[in-house]
Amino acid sequence: MARLCFIIYELSKTSKGSRSRKMKSSKQELFKIPMCWVNTTVFDFKNQLRTGCMTLYMWNCDDEEEDFICSLGTVVSNTGDDPVALTVTFHNAAAERDPLHEMHEQDKKMLWASRYEILRHGPKFLPKLLNCVEWNDHNEVSEAMALLSKWPLLPPPLALELLDYAYGDQGVRCYAVKCLSKVLDDDLLLFLLQLVQALKHECYLYCDLVEFLLKRALNNQKMGHYLFWHLRSEMHVPSVWMRFGLMLETYCRGSPEHMKTLSRQLELVTKMKGISETLRQCRDRDKAKAVLQKNLRDMMDSFDGVLNPLDPTYRCSSVKVEQCKVMDSKMRPLWIVLENNDMFGDDIKIIFKNGDDLRQDMLTLQMIRIMDRLWKNEGHDFRMNSYNCISTDNRVGLIEVVDNAETIANIQKEKAMFAAATPLFRKGSILDWLSLHNCTEAALNKAIEEFTYSCAGYCVATYVLGVADRHSDNIMVKKTGQLFHVDFGHILGHFKEKFGFRRERVPFVLTNDFVHVINKGQQRKEATHEFQKFRKNCEQAFLILRRHGNLILSLFAMMISTGLPELSSENDLNYLRETLVLDLNETDALQHFKSKFDEALRNSWKTSLNWASHNMAKNNKT
Repeated sequence: MARLCFIIYELSKTSKGSRSRKMKSSKQELFKIPMCWVNTTVFDFKNQLRTGCMTLYMWNCDDEEEDFICSLGTVVSNTGDDPVALTVTFHNAAAERDPLHEMHEQDKKMLWASRYEILRHGPKFLPKLLNCVEWNDHNEVSEAMALLSKWPLLPPPLALELLDYAYGDQGVRCYAVKCLSKVLDDDLLLFLLQLVQALKHECYLYCDLVEFLLKRALNNQKMGHYLFWHLRSEMHVPSVWMRFGLMLETYCRGSPEHMKTLSRQLELVTKMKGISETLRQCRDRDKAKAVLQKNLRDMMDSFDGVLNPLDPTYRCSSVKVEQCKVMDSKMRPLWIVLENNDMFGDDIKIIFKNGDDLRQDMLTLQMIRIMDRLWKNEGHDFRMNSYNCISTDNRVGLIEVVDNAETIANIQKEKAMFAAATPLFRKGSILDWLSLHNCTEAALNKAIEEFTYSCAGYCVATYVLGVADRHSDNIMVKKTGQLFHVDFGHILGHFKEKFGFRRERVPFVLTNDFVHVINKGQQRKEATHEFQKFRKNCEQAFLILRRHGNLILSLFAMMISTGLPELSSENDLNYLRETLVLDLNETDALQHFKSKFDEALRNSWKTSLNWASHNMAKNNKT
């Protein structure tokens, strides 16, 4: 039988009797003297691995007792007067693994046997415990439900996992909804995308989750707005159209005033879709623009007073026809400029897309918002810019235009004499561009600070999420210095290939041009204080995300039911497990990230080469 022996030693500079042993590895002459000992078995009397806390009462060492004798001694604790007490905690490794870790039958039996210990000391492991239940054994199910009635409410991020497809029992899903009941609306909006997907795993049309979402939506129109569009965008799916249709009807009947507002938005989106389909026949750019502007003038009344579907806090008064255009990409998206109803507010600029599935962009931007919240909760503001994006129908949606921003490609072309090749060798173009728009020293330093923080945040976010296709048209910089990424058509490590070779061969984008800005133009590269601070911020950002790795995995797992091409099974989530290295301790995980950081920096010339190739192949100025 395997056993553990614990011996407490005194360290002394002098020898004390025959029990003293000189320490060989010590730099100075030290002796270790055994004081007391205790033994225990690794497995309990039921032959199950010990878990939880236990207190052992130790035996005093006799003068003539050797160390090896202690290990052969009794496994019974000392029951004498005032013995030394040693408290030992046996951690349950199976319970602490990530949600995708597949438990062996022995692990399941061990966890189920420890259920009351988990209730008292580890309630956060409830999802793992429920995975151990034999759901075809009514006695075990009854005991699980009895346990659930005593279980303390879990924090909302942990409770979300219980609404996934793996937990079909109504009692479990009811408990999960109770855990969400006290969540503020702003926090609930962060997870609304997953909660709508969770509806697909419900057994009945009417259930606790449906009632919960409808009540929240009827009490908060902003919540109702986004719930409406999330449901409406999947009405073409035969397996959910009845459930989602009934929810939409219930909401609209319960909020007739809001229904009028939503109807106007739906009418506007439908007309825009019709215009987009007409323009696909126009290959001439100027003719397409003329047709667009004529159609917009004909539907001017549709814009008057309508709320922005991307963000209902903004109301439009009209459309600025002359500033609208048809963009050059394959699906001919429409660039629409709307006049803000607030005379002091900026114009509302949107991109209308017809033919592109925006759900993957929505998911990625949502995860960036959640990462931003996690970082801010730990005292780190990385100036993330998660612009709005919403899917309104099958392969139809809207994207917010970020004003006063330019792509890296256009910045480099603007500052380069030779449009495509020069950026490969010139590294000051972004700093020069920021200097042009921030004329004073204080303004430029502020812009560099914004660039540095946002660059750190996006380096880590794009690395963890495996965002691919990071060419110079998919990274932008605001005039205030804020860097951000756009177009998330490839995630979870689905990198593009050409002639069988991966075009992107770095963990994340960190070019010499970026480093030049971070260093404020200094030539010492990574030796500067500014760069070391940037590197430290990246490391802290990674460790914070890793501590919430289970939440990130759960949120992605809940989106498998959407049918996204790059998120169709649990195998697609393995990329997240690899980037977050959840199987390592924090020290080893940090070393792993440091190696990836060095790799990105060392191979930045490959990114510059790809960008030069991209610039040569495409006219970037639109």
